[in-house]
Amino acid sequence: MAHTLAAALRENFLGNSPSWYKLSIIGFLIANPVLVLIDPYFASWVLVGEFIFTLAMALKCYPLQPGGLLAVQAILMGLASPEHVLHEAEANFEVIMLLMFMVAGIYFLREMLLYTFTKILLGVRSKVLLSVMFSFAAAFLSAFLDALTVTAVIITVAVGFYGVYHMVASGKKFGHSHDHGTDDEVIELHREDLEDFRSFLRSLMMHGAVGTALGGVTTMVGEPQNLLIAEKMDWSFVVFFLHMAHISMPVLVVGLITCMLLEVTKSFGYGAQLSPKVREVLEEYDNQMASERTKSDMVTIYVQAVVAGLLIIALGFGLAAPGIVGLMVIVLATAFNGITEEHRIGHAFEEALPFTALLVVFFAIVAVIDHQKLFTPIIQWVMTYDGKLQEALFYSANGLLSMISDNVFVATVYIGEVEEMFLNGELTRTQFNALAVAINTGTNIPSVATPNGQAAFLFLLTSALAPLIRLSYGRMVVMALPYTVTMSITGLLALWYMPRIL
Repeated sequence: MAHTLAAALRENFLGNSPSWYKLSIIGFLIANPVLVLIDPYFASWVLVGEFIFTLAMALKCYPLQPGGLLAVQAILMGLASPEHVLHEAEANFEVIMLLMFMVAGIYFLREMLLYTFTKILLGVRSKVLLSVMFSFAAAFLSAFLDALTVTAVIITVAVGFYGVYHMVASGKKFGHSHDHGTDDEVIELHREDLEDFRSFLRSLMMHGAVGTALGGVTTMVGEPQNLLIAEKMDWSFVVFFLHMAHISMPVLVVGLITCMLLEVTKSFGYGAQLSPKVREVLEEYDNQMASERTKSDMVTIYVQAVVAGLLIIALGFGLAAPGIVGLMVIVLATAFNGITEEHRIGHAFEEALPFTALLVVFFAIVAVIDHQKLFTPIIQWVMTYDGKLQEALFYSANGLLSMISDNVFVATVYIGEVEEMFLNGELTRTQFNALAVAINTGTNIPSVATPNGQAAFLFLLTSALAPLIRLSYGRMVVMALPYTVTMSITGLLALWYMPRIL
């Protein structure tokens, strides 16, 4: 009996994950208590590495379960406390609300988004131009909205495109099913086109995701930590933009040039074209949907367009927290389009809530980093320098740490330390301003290197779209590499040589 139960437990543990992955997680859980007894500081760094491993294997097993086990173990071993985790969650409550309500709100705008982007996709035949448009649009929107919101938009669009083509590739009729199907259902005639289409969507998604970073660094609403920095520095929207412009604008230009070169050279997984067969399917879909579109359908699109406009106005002018605005979008889009059944509303939350839970687990790991002071030696070392070299080291250190943990946390820790030095009279206001710029740009630009560096990238990696288009952690790192190199170097050179506007 005991043997049977043990076998069942082994089978149930982490579900259908590969055996080697299960053994790896078990090995981590066994080794960690031993490492804590030897050196808690070293054990904490190992735990961070283990958590990054679970993120890297997101397509093998959703990181919530293995990462959650590591987080629970860290708390039990005393590397952080439950109160510390709660403090991290409370400090990032606006981000949690953003995920819960804004992502769900975007779900109720999907008809309008798919209609708009289908026209763009079919109207622009140049892949280079289309890629630059996606990247620039994502950057522009991220400057006024939030990178997670914009990522949710492009994910919704890509899922819509994929669903349309996969429906046809699986031998189904338009409108008969919204199921994406499985690979076994894809008839051989369409398999090669489907792989090309996946590659096409992967490149557009990565261009768009990097675009959210290009725009996110420019304004106080682009990323959560930007708002925190702006509050501590007492900078308005325009003042924040001007303080960052000598770095953010050159990086934006170089980012768009990199986008063009990647598509022209077809390197690092970019350059896939929309094949004639796929274009034909999408055009047929667009024509059929246009012929079948009723007045009620058009009203739905118009209502969603108006709600989207209100969304941009509310976030652009900072009328309310993004999560509150997202809740408003849900209420307006459902009320005026007749969606009143609870189960229809519930589907909108299926995408965001697993990631929200994962983010809270991430805060537990962040609590370990903070509680064990893993970054303190780096901060103390950087502060031994001064002038431009100090700014450059702050930029570089923030970038490297953001790659392995989270840019919001790194920026929060660094700006807090610098503010304390300023209040103690150790820094002048000019030095304080310069270091704040270095912290903001350092956490926003080099952090595109890994999915765990930016919440928007992590959201894309763990979304329902990622497995459909075969976008893994490793592939994201490879595709982001040229952007990481060109944008990070440009940011560093701009920090060193470009004259500040303010």
